[in-house]
Amino acid sequence: METRSNHVLVGSVVLILIAVLALFAVWLARLSGGDDREYDIFFKQAVDGLSAGSQVTFSGVPSGQVKEIAFWQPDPSLVRVRIAVKDAVPILEGTTATIQGSFTGPSSVQLDGAVKGAPAIACPAQKPEAACPLGVPVIPTKASGLGALLNSAPKLLERLSTLTERLTDMLGDKNQASIAGILANTNRLTDALADRGPEIAATLAETRIAIQKAGIAAEQIGDLAKTTNGVLSDNIKPTIANLNKTIESAKKSMETLDATIADARPGVQAFSKKTIPEVGQLIQDLRIMSQSLASVAEKIDQDGAGSILGSPKLPDYKPGKKK
Repeated sequence: METRSNHVLVGSVVLILIAVLALFAVWLARLSGGDDREYDIFFKQAVDGLSAGSQVTFSGVPSGQVKEIAFWQPDPSLVRVRIAVKDAVPILEGTTATIQGSFTGPSSVQLDGAVKGAPAIACPAQKPEAACPLGVPVIPTKASGLGALLNSAPKLLERLSTLTERLTDMLGDKNQASIAGILANTNRLTDALADRGPEIAATLAETRIAIQKAGIAAEQIGDLAKTTNGVLSDNIKPTIANLNKTIESAKKSMETLDATIADARPGVQAFSKKTIPEVGQLIQDLRIMSQSLASVAEKIDQDGAGSILGSPKLPDYKPGKKK
């Protein structure tokens, strides 16, 4: 009976201790995580070296830890990382998250970029599911220098391999001979230029003198232009004024001549319509009279003046011999 009572007592004490330890553990958990705030971060890159419990830092200061890492089902190219940070950490708008990689140890989540005076990152009151798909605020990401380098390393190695192959092709035996010829020609050209150094220097000196002379000539042309402007102002302007007066007088003379022609126009028209036809008729009559006089003169030459006054004389008859 006593043995049985002892077992019951020991069991009861053990149960009580287990319950106390459980309550203490719950209390510690609430004490350690009661003031933490949770955020989601969606990385569009590999999260190598990151795991649950990895450290979260804000500007290099330890501020929390990673709670969960999972794929984001709506977009498999994204990796969702849930973090918990202390309440005193200023997660403000402008804060970004990066993965701080390490070659010798685990990676961590680096937070920075908070703007002084900006509001805290929180879920909006209207349509919170768009900005907070899982009910907690989302911190935007930016690519870290090392992370971007590690992600682009395969492409970089591929480009280096391609560049190496092209360099190998370019530095082949044929191209090396061409490069050697180019270098030899360059050396000869350099030697020729060195030999012609004094001539080049003399040419440069002559060019400098020519430029100076051109500058002096330009100044002289400027002075000549000023003198020409003065001559035009003093001598040409009066001549132009006299020319304008002459043109004005000629214009008045032309107007007077136009008026005179207008006045004489009726007489000219009458002369053209009456006098000219009469003169024409007179000329025609004179032509007929001259023709008649010419025929009379011809008749007098042939038959004498008597042919005009009487009938023509018959020729003398002479009887002929009968046959």
